[in-house]
Amino acid sequence: MKQQGDPGNSRKSAGWLWFLTGLGFSILWPSAAVATKFGLQVAQPFVICITRFFIAGLLMLFISHGILRKRLPQKNEWKQLAIYGLLNISLYLGLYVLAMQHVSAGLGSLAIATNPVLINLMATLIFGHRLRFITITSLVLCMCGVLLAAWPLFKNSYATPGGIGLLMVCMIIYSAGVIYFSKQNWENLHILTINGWQTMLGGLFLLPAAIATYDKTKNVWGMKMMAPILWLAIPVSIVGVQLWLYLLKDNAVKASFWLFLCPVAGFIIASVMMHEPIGIFTVTGMLLTLAGLYLVQKYKSE
Repeated sequence: MKQQGDPGNSRKSAGWLWFLTGLGFSILWPSAAVATKFGLQVAQPFVICITRFFIAGLLMLFISHGILRKRLPQKNEWKQLAIYGLLNISLYLGLYVLAMQHVSAGLGSLAIATNPVLINLMATLIFGHRLRFITITSLVLCMCGVLLAAWPLFKNSYATPGGIGLLMVCMIIYSAGVIYFSKQNWENLHILTINGWQTMLGGLFLLPAAIATYDKTKNVWGMKMMAPILWLAIPVSIVGVQLWLYLLKDNAVKASFWLFLCPVAGFIIASVMMHEPIGIFTVTGMLLTLAGLYLVQKYKSE
């Protein structure tokens, strides 16, 4: 009989915690696309963005500085946070919500899954590393997968070529933001401080565009608008990010494989919540994308 402090029990508990954390991330992360589609039914894209960013940013900063008493950014860190916020919040998420007006929620989740491949390719090109055949193969598989999944959606107005193109631009910008973040020295800034300030600054940069395009007739303020925004702000922007960071800290290689479940969960959530069709093109496209993601994850350390 094992005692309470038995290492076997501890390992088993840690294993279950890691599994539940990964499962939670894989459900929360792609749910953002569905929440965005619901929000767009009653609000303008930039209104959704600004409200989401300010709620999430203020909550994270309150926890970081008000509860945990973490230090404020200093000197050059403000510049780093501003650039990261511009890339990761203003441009990436600002354009993403615009793209989601013209693509299905399932496709939005599938496109997000291509990020590791694009990050790998961009890092190779920016830092002058040898461009490997496996990287090109992964990219081709992912792009073909997204286009194949989108093909039958064009005729039913679930997607447009312009929406797909804008979605790909979003993914490139996000990848650039990840590379920029990884190359900065954050001087041990707490992760909630980084996320909180980059979210707030990104929202501030997007505020002029939101004010310039605001049309009160296109925004129905109430619970139907706030429910998806609150979901995007708290479960996705705060909880989802923290779950992902926990997985990365525990084992970055194993964590990356949870990305495989994201597009699968995304299509299932979109089908259940928004009745988006799942056909042979969808499944085949998703499998191609997952194959590309698998290749880049499997061989990225070689």
